[in-house]
Amino acid sequence: MILTAVDWAVIVAYFALSLTIALVYSRRAGASAEEFFLSGRAIPWWLAGTSMVATTFAADTPLVVTGLTVKYGIAGNWLWWSMVMSGMLTAVFYARLWRRAGVMTDAEFAEIRYSGGAAAFLRGFRASYLALAVNSIIIGWVTAAMAKILGLTLGVGKWQATIGLFVLTGLYSAISGLWGVLVTDFFQFALAMAGCIALAFFALGAVGGMSGLLAALHARFPDDAPLGMVPALDSAWMPALTFFVYIAVNWWASWYPGAEPGGGGYVAQRIMSAKDERHALLAAVWFNIAHYALRPWPWIVVALVSMVLYPGLADPESGYVRVMVDVLPPFWRGFLLAAFFAAYMSTISTQLNWGASYLVNDVYRRFWAPGRAEAHYVAVGRVATVGMMAISGVVTYYIGSVEGAWKFLLALGAGTGLVYLLRWYWWRVNAWSEVSAMTAALVVSLVAQFAFGLSADDPRGFAWLLLTTTAATTAIWLLVTFLTPPEPPERLRRFYARVRPGGPGWRAIVPEARADGGLGAGLIQWVIGCVVVYLGLFGIGALVLGRLRAGGSAVVVGALLAAYLWHAAADAPSRRRSEARVVS
Repeated sequence: MILTAVDWAVIVAYFALSLTIALVYSRRAGASAEEFFLSGRAIPWWLAGTSMVATTFAADTPLVVTGLTVKYGIAGNWLWWSMVMSGMLTAVFYARLWRRAGVMTDAEFAEIRYSGGAAAFLRGFRASYLALAVNSIIIGWVTAAMAKILGLTLGVGKWQATIGLFVLTGLYSAISGLWGVLVTDFFQFALAMAGCIALAFFALGAVGGMSGLLAALHARFPDDAPLGMVPALDSAWMPALTFFVYIAVNWWASWYPGAEPGGGGYVAQRIMSAKDERHALLAAVWFNIAHYALRPWPWIVVALVSMVLYPGLADPESGYVRVMVDVLPPFWRGFLLAAFFAAYMSTISTQLNWGASYLVNDVYRRFWAPGRAEAHYVAVGRVATVGMMAISGVVTYYIGSVEGAWKFLLALGAGTGLVYLLRWYWWRVNAWSEVSAMTAALVVSLVAQFAFGLSADDPRGFAWLLLTTTAATTAIWLLVTFLTPPEPPERLRRFYARVRPGGPGWRAIVPEARADGGLGAGLIQWVIGCVVVYLGLFGIGALVLGRLRAGGSAVVVGALLAAYLWHAAADAPSRRRSEARVVS
């Protein structure tokens, strides 16, 4: 790709603005660990929710969506579209509980829910595992994708690109804290979306507009298979068993970053940084709508164009970048490169801040150096940020396919989801339930993959891998739960009074707990929330593909149902006050 002086000016302006924001918020971030990692719990819903979306919009996502679409058609995106149910479950049921918990990280949750040495071990183990192992894999695949983009556009080698990216993003993240990350996330998301929409516009121009694209695809695929939004269940890539696992098991059974059952990771971090419970709930709802319904269609359009321009491409993921190189005029080349830098930095800065919060709050301060000054913990957080970058650099070298890394991490977390959902609503879950679930999921998944040959890359193999790991992990953690003593009643009552989850699972410990704890109304809102997202997703898709009547109808109905959810969130404060009076 040949960049003009105008293109370079756009790129330099982007970096200058990002660095300025980081410097502006550096003083505020240094005030305390809570400011550095949670922005003083004062974030409005639109900023918290947009930050979640920006974090999931990394340099890898347009590439992997392109790869899925080229190989399997639009319906190939059910790999991640199936997670809508998990995301809305977090929004409706768990966002308010996380905000009430008042913890800094989801690992700290262990010591308000459980007691004794087992709780302390779980907190330290979970924090270390997520910060160093899982976080390194995520940073590795995102950086590998960005390195691929820089290699195809600027001819930069993988190691040179990796080092340069790490230096830029590590410095920015260490300085700014979460306030800087959130504000730049908002700016970076707007920039990245504008760049992707512009690329889709120019890509369509290269094939004669939407009508030309559809005609070219129909000529190659008379059955219009690539345009189907629901997979044909007799296909080799998505047999009925695999589709069933995606829509009926995977979303609640598997732990996956950004779609954790019950919330967790950076999603929980943003929820806990929100102003109050209503802002926490609205942030999670906005995240799911924007993440699934608004964001993917510019990428899918470019993916379809790449199928026409580069049929039979050996690396389908690279088709997105090839379109970018070949169709963009000056200025827009620099703009889209800046957009990719924005997408990359918004994700990596969050991963680093989130990972550092584990290492500082749940390992260093909890076990090594309690009682130090807040400025000391902020300084350690900045050192931890740089250290995680170094570890992730090694992981980046071994990342090949982004899709493969996604599926590998998904398989490692299979079976743990149920314990994360029930720990809020069932008193009998204890610390060893979580420890055994995490351990069993890791061991069973690795044995199934490497000893029995169940590959995450094979559709049927992935389905059997997920079912086997989920069944074995669930059986193991339930057995461990009933073989180990429950948490002390006083600890359970304190936890209940703090988060007020309600429901029949607490009646044995808190007799005054509401019989259903609002679970019935919550289930209705959950179903409506899922319908809103899917109506938005498929409605916008229909509009993009020229099916105006069907698309417009779906979007209008989705908007009306979204208004109902907004009204329900507005009523939540009065219900909370009523629940609190019952508990007290």
